[in-house]
Amino acid sequence: MIKTLNRFMIVITALAILITACSAAPTATASAPVATAVAVSPKPTAAPSDPSPSSSAFAPIKSDWFAVYAKAAANWNITPDAGDVNKFTIAPKTPSGSEKKVFVLYPRKSSAYDTAISTLLDVFYNKKVPATFTIVNFDRKNDKGLAALGLAESLKSDLIFSMGSESTDFVYLNYKGKSIPVVTVCSKDPVLLNYVKDYNSGSGTNLAFTSLNVPIEVQMAYLKQLRPNLRNIAVMFADSNTSSKETQVKPLKDASSVYKINVIDVVVLQDAKAKQELEAAMPGVIEEMKKTDPSLQDSIFWITGSTPVFNEIATINAMAGKIPVLSVVPDVVKEGDASAVLSIGVSFESNAYIGALYGADILLGAAKAGDLKVGVVSPPDIAINFKRAKAIDLKIPFSFFESASFIYNYDGKTVRKGGEEVRQP
Repeated sequence: MIKTLNRFMIVITALAILITACSAAPTATASAPVATAVAVSPKPTAAPSDPSPSSSAFAPIKSDWFAVYAKAAANWNITPDAGDVNKFTIAPKTPSGSEKKVFVLYPRKSSAYDTAISTLLDVFYNKKVPATFTIVNFDRKNDKGLAALGLAESLKSDLIFSMGSESTDFVYLNYKGKSIPVVTVCSKDPVLLNYVKDYNSGSGTNLAFTSLNVPIEVQMAYLKQLRPNLRNIAVMFADSNTSSKETQVKPLKDASSVYKINVIDVVVLQDAKAKQELEAAMPGVIEEMKKTDPSLQDSIFWITGSTPVFNEIATINAMAGKIPVLSVVPDVVKEGDASAVLSIGVSFESNAYIGALYGADILLGAAKAGDLKVGVVSPPDIAINFKRAKAIDLKIPFSFFESASFIYNYDGKTVRKGGEEVRQP
């Protein structure tokens, strides 16, 4: 998971990985910007399960919206509902007889949710939290969502996880102040979305929030170190993803005058046609960049947490050429070529880990949902793919390298995962 080593041990690990990677070192620069965040949550010392779908085997589940990594599924019995394709039950293979009832509300399919549910299961298993899970996909339909919340109550659930920003928004509008405590997972910043007033206060209700966002000031500090004369950011998002627009696109645009950068929209209007729309839009965006940056040395593409967009990373890389493609989602940086080159953000696994800890504390009586501060990951997860960096001649500051949670070498293979060295065979 996220690094917990002190700075000295991180440097030692970084040097070992440099030798393992057998590649030219990234350029050394000044130290990375220091970020202070409110409500810093504890981080795991190692990834409980493989966070990347590209390198993880899924359990054999027949579903077009639900998947769990095989490693996480190994300790659980996962049972589809015989009469409802949008419902699953997950029970421990070794039940204790005192299991708490956990309800997980999905809005749709997403690879992010595959990672998150796998992390929740791993954390509950490793921490010996007795629980059975009911998973329901309400398919972003109001009537189905209300029925799902009714089911959670009829089952006498002890906890609800709202999976994704759409589920969190639905629960906030329809279940705030009700009887079952709720913990948000894979959801955008609740302060920017006006769900809570600040990061240091609890909601005072039955809702406990976590955040997938890194403050724009922190993002920009890193980006300006990578590209000191940064002029253009082409921000890529889906029009359907309101939370990305409110918590990632809008803050960037608000900050553009302060940082003297030009923000160019790359919008996917129809999720199902993301590939075609990106292929049509990106050449024009590149021409726009050239007006202020003829060499394109001070421009980047920046992928937000919009699933239809980041699922097309191979298309984006092909169209971007030598222009760096970065993402706020560390999970978009992965093995091989179908990867962003760099991410400074919050991984789905890191966020789900915090959500799992919050859920465990609530179930075990150690905390009340309304008292919990916003679960913020700090410092952010940094992920680097040096194969992509080499392909586009991008120099990575050494300070990024030593702080990175996930590193893929010049062959595109994993050499650091969750802040720990991974030795290649």
